[in-house]
Amino acid sequence: MRWLTLLTAAALGCAALADSPAKDDKATKRLLLVTDSGGFVHDSVGLAEEFLKDIGPKNGLDVTCYRFTRDPKAEVKAKRRENGRDVEYTTTQLEKYAAEFRARTGVAVGPENCGRVNKETLAKFDAVLFFTTGNPLTKDEAQDLLDWVKKGGAYAGTHCATDTLYKTPAYGELVGAYFVSHPWHQKIKLNVEDPAHPAGKPFVGAPDITDEIYQFKDTPYSRDRLHVILSVDNSSIDTNKSGVVRKDKDFAVSWCQNVGEGRSFYTSLGHRKEVWKDERFQSHLLGGIKWALKQLPGDATPSAQLKKPD
Repeated sequence: MRWLTLLTAAALGCAALADSPAKDDKATKRLLLVTDSGGFVHDSVGLAEEFLKDIGPKNGLDVTCYRFTRDPKAEVKAKRRENGRDVEYTTTQLEKYAAEFRARTGVAVGPENCGRVNKETLAKFDAVLFFTTGNPLTKDEAQDLLDWVKKGGAYAGTHCATDTLYKTPAYGELVGAYFVSHPWHQKIKLNVEDPAHPAGKPFVGAPDITDEIYQFKDTPYSRDRLHVILSVDNSSIDTNKSGVVRKDKDFAVSWCQNVGEGRSFYTSLGHRKEVWKDERFQSHLLGGIKWALKQLPGDATPSAQLKKPD
């Protein structure tokens, strides 16, 4: 497929983003992709897995995907159509979810695609990437994830990773913000606030992109804590559109932060399948993951502490 060829070129180009890669740059790293979507199921999650499994080995990443991370045997209620009417029945949480996931993505979910994200599992991986909604972790598992990153693990989240675990502060601290709404689904222009960062370089000189654009709740999002890499150029959007709630008109798109001895990277891009096929996004995401793995250099100074350009 032509787009897979483009993916290869884009991913290989990621290596050129490094000014002075770490000594273990060529070592294979184990990446866990989590796509459990207990809320809205994005139709692009199957493509995300396909992309990462295809391009990962060419970039030193051994990719495993958990499509379901909750209790597969838990009983839940579901409805099906019988003789022209909806009939409620009891099924397992996995069976209900598998039907919903396949309807949206065309991808099956079976026991072989399940796994819990906890300290035992995380010990087997170097990095995790969340493309999730709902509550894919228990509070204890979310704490395990945060503790793992603080000890040197690499966390990355894309798009709806901020539409996840709203009632779990440990996760909010790790991802950096919570989604509140997406007033814009259109072509926008990006401000590349850190053009030297490996996740910022791909959009230098080509900042226009079409995607579902998020805005975030005031808490825990803060430039006092996060290093913003990309934000929306407000000249390209209607900042007074219905649904806009941020009074400061600060619409960050991507950021990073140090978390103890580990690192966290997030990008809100990735809703549309077309974005996953975009070479700039591919390099942006891979650059962020490699930064989180400490394979590529990049600043993480909170944006509020940086001197504003004259």
